[in-house]
Amino acid sequence: MKRIDLIKNPLSKDNPITVQVLGICSCLAVTAQLKPAVVMALSVTVVVALSNLIISLMRNTIPPRIRIIVQLVVVSTLVILVNQILMAFVYDVSKQLSVYVGLIITNCIVMGRLEAFAMSHGPVDSLLDGIGNGLGYGIILVILGFVRELFGRGTLWGYPIFEKLGLYNIGYENNGFIIMAPMALILVGIIIWIQRRNCEKS
Repeated sequence: MKRIDLIKNPLSKDNPITVQVLGICSCLAVTAQLKPAVVMALSVTVVVALSNLIISLMRNTIPPRIRIIVQLVVVSTLVILVNQILMAFVYDVSKQLSVYVGLIITNCIVMGRLEAFAMSHGPVDSLLDGIGNGLGYGIILVILGFVRELFGRGTLWGYPIFEKLGLYNIGYENNGFIIMAPMALILVGIIIWIQRRNCEKS
């Protein structure tokens, strides 16, 4: 596999959410607004990329019987560092994300890439694979955050888009259902359907 494919494939035909169906829980929980969705996407990308790199560098020295424990220690250390950085620089978003930053430790995407890729590939390829899967995950979060905040709150990144456009003056009302978790699941289903329909046509 070419190195460019390690980044490109998870963005579309091997997307961790829409194809591998991993990381759905956080996808539903943090996408009611765009800002926390972007921050969560960046956080997961950093964790999966660096954990892939570190485990790949260590792979030949990790005893098979404790490999999961070693992986969890590496991932949890990175998650703690990311959480501390978020609390220091974007405290409001950190509070919004709440426990979901900590739950990156058990995110199937992170552990899945360590087992499926980093344990058997070199550091550069593992880093690129981590970046690709993090971005693939992030794209779906950003799409959901954009749609749900725009039509559920009439805002984007907190800016009152629909109010500035005067849509409320002509009778538009925010759709409260779209910022609830069931609608996030429905939107993910629609994205999966669109993607697979396009794959069938091509």
